[in-house]
This record gives sequence, structure tokens and C-alpha cells, in this order.
Amino acid sequence: MARCTAPRYGHRTASGRDACPACGSSGSRSYNSYSPYSTPYSSYGNSLSSNRSGGGQARSNRARWSKASSSVFYTPAEIRTLTPVRENIEERASIPDLRDIFLCHAWDDRQGAAKELHDSLEALGVSVWFSEKDVALGSSLLREIDKGLVKSRVGIVLVTPSFLKRVKGEGIADKELSVLLARDLLVPIMHNTTFEELREVSPLLGSRSGLSTSEESMTAIAAKLSELVEV
Repeated sequence: MARCTAPRYGHRTASGRDACPACGSSGSRSYNSYSPYSTPYSSYGNSLSSNRSGGGQARSNRARWSKASSSVFYTPAEIRTLTPVRENIEERASIPDLRDIFLCHAWDDRQGAAKELHDSLEALGVSVWFSEKDVALGSSLLREIDKGLVKSRVGIVLVTPSFLKRVKGEGIADKELSVLLARDLLVPIMHNTTFEELREVSPLLGSRSGLSTSEESMTAIAAKLSELVEV
């Protein structure tokens, strides 16, 4: 049997391939079917992407908690991300008077992306703790945040460029984030930023997978969160 003369990662030139007794025109493999030089790197890149927010994977699976009539589909990475959160929600299902979701966001996003996500969730019948409506004028913001965190099934963190700035400055968003990270009831929602940028500010939060508006609409994300918290 002819032996390939290529180095470890394959022939780097067409002439080198043609001259090889195993890979040339008389060999058993064609150039198009043999590509070890590029495969390791492309596979590694795809793995990194899919481990974050489901990028590069087909949304063809229903979640265990989805109803039979559901039209919402998930990537395998999204299922892995949301399953532990769902299990915690189910364990706490008997606790009365819980809001479905605590929405952690930057103050600067309260009339923009945060309100859009809040409105999308409430349109689906999800009860949301949202500072814009749940903190009365003259109330202690920190005290109301504490109450909201305790009385919510799950926390979602809307990660935006404004949120990253707030966390760097150790503001209110940083306090909410610290409490949410102490519980396995947290889903990051990336909007106009990346997990790489998040890891530079909060490595612990950045190590978690989540959902991203770069891959699907805010409405689609709201539909997944709605299914997640329904008990």
C-alpha cells in the first residue's frame, strides 16, 4: 500500500499532493475528501460557538417542559443551558406568590431593550419583576430589589453595553448580579454585545451559557423564557 508523504496536517500545495503516491491522481483518496489540515481548527471554532448560546446548531428540538402543541424549538446547547434552571423552578413550584421572572438590567436600558423584553414577556402571560413599575416613588431601591429577588422563580440578566459599564462601576446591577449568581436560577440574555466582552467584566457570569438576540429575535427569546417558567 502506498504511504502518504504529507506532513501531519496534510499537503500544503496542489503540486505536493499530485506528487504523493497515496494522495495523487492514482491514490485511493481525492483531495476534496481529505482535508485534515483544516478540520481540527474549524471543529474547534464551531465547538466554542455552540457552547455559548447555541450558535451554529439547528433549532430542531423541543424541551422536556414544552407542551405538545408548542412551536418553540431549541438547539442542544440551549437545552443543556436551560435544563438546570428548569429543574430548580420545578423544585420551587409549591412556593406561593412568586413572580415568574426577575429582570436584571442596566438603568440606561429601562426605556429600551429592557422594556421591550418586559413587554414581550408580559404579552405571553409571564409575570415580571421590573424596577420601572415595581419600585414605588420614595421607596428604597435596594430593599425592593431584595424583595423582588426572593419572590421570583428565575432571574434573567439583560447583558448590554450599558450593563457592562454598570458592572464595571459596581452599581445596582452588580448587586443584583451577585445575588442571582449565588443561585442556579440565572439566564444571561445577550443584546448588542458578546460573551467575550462579558467575560472581561464578569468571568463568572461569562462562563455561563445563555440566549442571544444576535441569533434570534427578542420575541423568540421571550417565548422560550415563557415556556421555561410555566409550571
